[in-house]
Parts: sequence; structure tokens; C-alpha cells
Amino acid sequence: MKTENTTIDIAGHEVPVVKGGLYDRYRSNPPLSVIASEAPDVDLSWFKELKKERVDIGFESYSPNFYYKNSRVTAIFTADLDKLLELIPAKVLEKVQPLQVWPGRGLIALTAYSYHYCDNDSYNEIGLSVITNRPGGSNFGPLTLMSQSMSNDFWGYVLKLPVNTELAKVRGVVGYNLPKWLTGIDYRETDNSVVVEILDSETGKVDVTLETRKLSDLSSTASLVTNSFTNVDQRGQLTTGHAISRQLNHASSTSSDTVNLTLSEGSLSTFIKSLKLGKMVKYEYVPEFQSALYSPKPL
Repeated sequence: MKTENTTIDIAGHEVPVVKGGLYDRYRSNPPLSVIASEAPDVDLSWFKELKKERVDIGFESYSPNFYYKNSRVTAIFTADLDKLLELIPAKVLEKVQPLQVWPGRGLIALTAYSYHYCDNDSYNEIGLSVITNRPGGSNFGPLTLMSQSMSNDFWGYVLKLPVNTELAKVRGVVGYNLPKWLTGIDYRETDNSVVVEILDSETGKVDVTLETRKLSDLSSTASLVTNSFTNVDQRGQLTTGHAISRQLNHASSTSSDTVNLTLSEGSLSTFIKSLKLGKMVKYEYVPEFQSALYSPKPL
């Protein structure tokens, strides 16, 4: 079934959106009663506790942005520390640094998200981030990582964030200062695995393939995880934003055979190769989560 699009203006950008979709009708502020009637299987109890505020983020919007039904897989690898330091702007490095897990090695997180139903309709996204300390916080490498893990409060610097809708791209670049571009991202499930294919935006060929195992020992105890990022806005000011996720089904593994990353000669593959990835440290399989993304604030 082909969806029909309509064009709207966001901060001077002509953006195609699903005609009659959530964003077309409500611009990030749909009443929860509408969500309840359109998606009766979604538990909205958590969202009822959260309050939206009108914000100006280069265009009028509401914060937080709600993601009602989503899936993700994350693989955390060691990477070359010098390269990570080179990629983070000097202004950001004054406040946060990559966590060094052993001499010369930092950590990056590669995450594939599938947002099945959210305030900006549905889309897929790939996040590639350097794991850092919190701004002004201590950086004791593995100890800081352990502390973040125990408190479910993670910090990072986002290197790459491709998405597969123009709406997600424009909102992310203008409103959140994030390194987004538009490309094909296929997120699909087989009986035993999640297969994510990221296309090269220039050639249209498969650039990166991430295949991960569906883990069976799922916990259905809801847990809240905060992911925060530090970056620089269009005016050169340091900003920080964060998302709180409510994980409804989740499992993790440290076994390297749960993740298979295949790189090609495409632009994202070439970038990932430059990070000199090493050992996979952790894999997270989260087939069901909800999220609230807060607009960035000056640091």
C-alpha cells in the first residue's frame, strides 16, 4: 500500500511528509487519546507522566518528541583513540573526552533504530557515536564506563546519523544539530536475526550490513536508560541533548558471534574502517522500547 505524501515547510525547507500522518496533523504534539485510538496495543502509561513544552529549535516544535513503538540493536566496539580525538571538535573536547578502555583504545557504539510509530511517523536511523564522559565529569576510562552502565546514564558524541526520511533529516539537522543525511536503510527480521542494510547515498548500493542475533533470554522488566550527547549548534555554541528510553524487552551479550558487521568500499564503510575497530565489547538486543527525545539546550 503506497502512502500519499504532502509537502510542508520546516525552517524554509520543503519537506515531504505522510499525508494525514501524525506529523502532518499534529506537528509533534498529538493528543495521547489519538495515539490510544490509532495504536490500541501500545502502553501509554509512561507518556502520561511526561509533559511536552512548546520550543523554538529553528522552527516551532514540542519537547520531548515521543517515540511510542520502536526496536533497536547496538554493538559496542573498541576503536582507535587518536582517531576519535581527531574527529571531535576542540570546543567539545574541552568538556568531554572519549573513554579510554585500555591504552590507545576508546569505544564507539553502532546502533540501528527502527521507529515503527512516533510523533514524526515512522523511520529508520543509524547512530555511530563515541562514548565519552559527562561534561565536566571525571574520566577514569573503564571505571567511568562501569558507573554509566550501573546508572543507565550514557554520554556520547555523535559522529554519523543517517536516516531514511526527509522529515527526520531536516528536523535532526536544523533542530538538534545532528550529522544526519538521507539514505536507504532496510531494517528487517528473520527467524533468528535482525538484518540492517545501509545504502550509500551516492551510489544507491549496499554500503554497510549489520546482522545481529535475536537473543532468547529477554527481560521484560521495564528499565529507563538515558543517552545524552554534546555537540555544537549552528551559532558555534556548545549544546547538549538527551533521550530517555523505556526498554520493555531487552537482552545483552558479550559474545562476538552475536554480531556480524560487513563493510564495503562505500563512504560510511570507509569512515568506519578509519576508526580501526577492534573487539566487540557488548551487544544489546532491544526488540521493544519507547523513547522521549528532548530538544538541545546550551551547555
